[in-house]
Amino acid sequence: MSALLLGGGALSAPAAHAAPARPVAVSATPSVLTVGDICHGDLPSEAHDTLDLVGQGGPFPFEQDGTVLQNREGVLPGQDAGYYHGYTVIAPGSPTRGARRIVTGEQYHEDYRTADHYTSFDLVDHSC
Repeated sequence: MSALLLGGGALSAPAAHAAPARPVAVSATPSVLTVGDICHGDLPSEAHDTLDLVGQGGPFPFEQDGTVLQNREGVLPGQDAGYYHGYTVIAPGSPTRGARRIVTGEQYHEDYRTADHYTSFDLVDHSC
């Protein structure tokens, strides 16, 4: 993973909703260095539920699910408009959507998890 974050490697782990995996080439930019990683097995069960829904194409619990994420904060690797889509991760006991999301990248089928409403992200490693 360190090679990926420093721009020296490529990611080829398949996402839960992915067709055949494609490599992700990431350039070294300050925003890329702020993205961590998390093992798929370490995600909370609610995040697994969301990834399953994404893989099935829905139905989603909120009308905002699946809409384009603008990446205004610039934390995720730079991509063209429309590349990223956000999905709610249900927070047990919360009367609102809360701050947890899964964000997908369309072309390379990568998944990111944020627990703080887009302030920080972890790239989901589907190989563990």
